[in-house]
Amino acid sequence: VGALGGKIVNVKVSDPLGREIQAQYGIAGDVAILEMASASGLPLLKVEERNPLLTSTYGTGEMIMDGITRGCRKFLVGIGGSATNDAATGMLQAMGYRFLDTDGNLIENCCGERLEDIAEIDESQVPIAVKESQFTVACDVDTPFCGPEGAAFVFAPQKGADRAMVKLLDNGLASFARVIESK
Repeated sequence: VGALGGKIVNVKVSDPLGREIQAQYGIAGDVAILEMASASGLPLLKVEERNPLLTSTYGTGEMIMDGITRGCRKFLVGIGGSATNDAATGMLQAMGYRFLDTDGNLIENCCGERLEDIAEIDESQVPIAVKESQFTVACDVDTPFCGPEGAAFVFAPQKGADRAMVKLLDNGLASFARVIESK
């Protein structure tokens, strides 16, 4: 942010468990520079609160939407240190995406344990500014979405998942991948 002559802004968002917190991100011109951990990170939770079945990236989406209201259309998002394993569905919900189950019912509060319930993605309420925006994800790993080397098996234990939770999360990621692929 400093190198680009930008500024730091503060915004109220939801933490991984939905509580209101103050987060920060940077703006340089029309570029927002976000660290996912600022809204959805492990340090925001007590050790006993860590549960990737229940945590959500909704607050990260709220930061993005704040950037959109400030005129940003390019987003650089660092994804390290998150407390979540929701495949960014919480973030997408905050950005106007809606997730429906097999009966067409809206899934509220997307989180890791709800991934297997998602049967359809509704983009009808996504603002045009979101669709016109560019997103670059910054990360230092190359991990598959799901499977034995995937996100749940590699990262969910540090987020509080036991073996049964890891399997449930991985099944959810695989199910959600099929929904994405069918789009």
